[in-house]
Amino acid sequence: MSSFAQLISNITLDVYESLKLAVEIGKWPDGRKLTQEQKELSLQAVIAWELKNLPEEERTGYMGPQECSSKSEPIPNLLFKSNTVH
Repeated sequence: MSSFAQLISNITLDVYESLKLAVEIGKWPDGRKLTQEQKELSLQAVIAWELKNLPEEERTGYMGPQECSSKSEPIPNLLFKSNTVH
């Protein structure tokens, strides 16, 4: 029996797209529902295929650079405004 890595290396673009759609909608192309085990294995296969064949920004789950925007601009404190007494 083939290893998981060997199976992934044999996945074509068409098979990848079919697996990805099946995971997204929860059904095979013939309309049958995926079992929980099929969903898990199909998602693992999709992620593994993407790791070898797609740039990072095109992979499932990619969220882009993660920088807190609050670091670039100060946020005013609306609850406790400073009242300076002269």
